[in-house]
Amino acid sequence: MSLAIFDLDNTLIGGDSDFLWGEFIGEEGIVDANAYRKKNEYFYQQYDLGTLDIYAWLEFCLEPLTRYSMTELQELHHRFMIQKIEPILLDKAQNCINRHKERGDTVLVITASTSFVTAPIVKKYGINHLLATEPEIKGGRYTGGVSGIPCFQAGKIDKLMPWLQKNEETLTGSTFYSDSHNDLPLLELVDNPVAVNADKILTKIAEKKGWEVLNWR
Repeated sequence: MSLAIFDLDNTLIGGDSDFLWGEFIGEEGIVDANAYRKKNEYFYQQYDLGTLDIYAWLEFCLEPLTRYSMTELQELHHRFMIQKIEPILLDKAQNCINRHKERGDTVLVITASTSFVTAPIVKKYGINHLLATEPEIKGGRYTGGVSGIPCFQAGKIDKLMPWLQKNEETLTGSTFYSDSHNDLPLLELVDNPVAVNADKILTKIAEKKGWEVLNWR
């Protein structure tokens, strides 16, 4: 039994959940669709390049959450799941998760995206453990701020280490599945790094290092 860690966006799903949430709230009239799309695309390009200012991105994407109650946001997210996420769930991803569970492995998703957007997706895959970027909540509402450190790049390791201790898990025999070169710090830490639906940078690195390369799309 060991730890099986999965990135979420473009790994377990065939798209980026936060980017799609931005599209969704534009379509719902919550934000100006054209202006929001342009800013959304800008941040996504920065992510691809490995130059994303994580705090600027979080300030941008968390602000719309402050406008609604938790109940209203849950209703919005339910529609978001049906319209944007369910069509891009990946059978090969689910099969891999199931295989790890059958072996008795602990399955964990670790993602830079917010827990608001990602928790229902992770639950849909039957996974109980999630480490994500946590939006700040005060008085039962989102503030637009971040609680703790963002779960991004080396921040994923900073989030993972106390989780391992708390859950009496280790990285011995561990596997990490990811699509992005932004996840290189954690990919290089686990025993079995796997590039899934990988970007060009990660594909080249994986091939050079002899890592397993998979396509789940």
